[in-house]
Amino acid sequence: MLRRIDLRGRDLAGPGADRDLRSVVPRAAFDVEAALEVVRPICDAVRERGEDAVREFSERFDGISPPSLRVPPAALADALAALDPSVRAGLEESIRRLRLTSAAELETDLVTEVAPGARVTQRMVPMQRVGLYVPGGVAPLVSSVLMNVVPAQVAGVPSLALASSPRPDNGGLPHPTILAACALLGVDEVYAAGGAQAIAMFAYGAGECRPVDLVTGPGNIYTVAAKRLLKGVVGIDSEAGPTEIAVLADASADPGFVAADLVSQAEHDVLAGSVLVTDSVELADAVDAELDRQVPAAKHEERIRTALTAVQSGTVLVDDLDAGLAVVDAYAAEHLAIQAADAAALAQRVHNAGAIFVGPYAPVSLGDYCAGSNHVLPTQGCACHSSGLSVRSFLKALHIVDYDRRALAEVRHHVVTLAEAEDLPSHGAAVRVRFAGSSEEV
Repeated sequence: MLRRIDLRGRDLAGPGADRDLRSVVPRAAFDVEAALEVVRPICDAVRERGEDAVREFSERFDGISPPSLRVPPAALADALAALDPSVRAGLEESIRRLRLTSAAELETDLVTEVAPGARVTQRMVPMQRVGLYVPGGVAPLVSSVLMNVVPAQVAGVPSLALASSPRPDNGGLPHPTILAACALLGVDEVYAAGGAQAIAMFAYGAGECRPVDLVTGPGNIYTVAAKRLLKGVVGIDSEAGPTEIAVLADASADPGFVAADLVSQAEHDVLAGSVLVTDSVELADAVDAELDRQVPAAKHEERIRTALTAVQSGTVLVDDLDAGLAVVDAYAAEHLAIQAADAAALAQRVHNAGAIFVGPYAPVSLGDYCAGSNHVLPTQGCACHSSGLSVRSFLKALHIVDYDRRALAEVRHHVVTLAEAEDLPSHGAAVRVRFAGSSEEV
């Protein structure tokens, strides 16, 4: 079922390694630049006409205009009351674990005394208002509510707004499980808005929704394009697009486990990428056989089959796991699963991945829900320069400079000299004036 890319015989890990791997690893076409021209008029309309424009685009793209953009408090309470107890228990355990890992990320003030009487403090302060986007189209990603809200709350963000697409099957409100999760977490500012119009609503404000400082959360290509277009008007976390998994495996891996992991991510979207990197042809053959068995039995067979047989999925054959590491580093997967004899040691050598899942009993779906890690992760190779959503995403660093007179006097000559070197004499004058008429005058 998976197409094969044979890189055996190529130097991928040695001193003369072939580093042009990004052009050969499987990847979906994801043309955000082209999508920009689609979302630009949507965002402009929301800026100019606010709530009316959001409603119009909801009618066009979601098939319904919500009765009001803001979800009534009663609807949130009703959704939580109607939530299946087992689903609630799962959400509560996921929240508990994610709060633990998020709390561990909090940083204390860092105070550096650069000289006597001269201190610089780095203080981490939360964003004041954040817009959280939760996809609700193909699948109602209730887990994304937790992944967005929990680290923001732990970071201390005082104002949170959440948006998810209105649904014709729920009277123009977002999916009831998403509403229940919001109520469970105490998020009461929830909007029935999806896609590019939701991102524009957060950036410019519309109706009851005031503009935010930062937008976080994954979405489809149009949501991503809107985030790129509006970056600068509003901060963004990343451009997280269709999900992807890479599995680095050797002959010791269980082919049933590997196939199940590939299928699990293909279930998200026809554009989802599922990639196996292995030095074992026998394992590749066994995984193909497992896929032939598992895919027809899956509820979303058509979606999964489309994703697995498309250009973004495939099996990459390599000579050894050193070469395999070079391939997965070049691929920079959102999710990297390592199922090999020395999985933990191999994980320590990975540079580029959104999250790494070590060994046969850490499937990626664990991270989607209940591992304690965050599943909002960089895609499309962006893990080579970006990190997943975390408490740090909702914080910004401030430097606080505290010098006394003696400390400034000690460094005043350097400030004046450097100001004159840059032809900015008034910078130096701002130091000189503090010592005018004294024996310390510069």
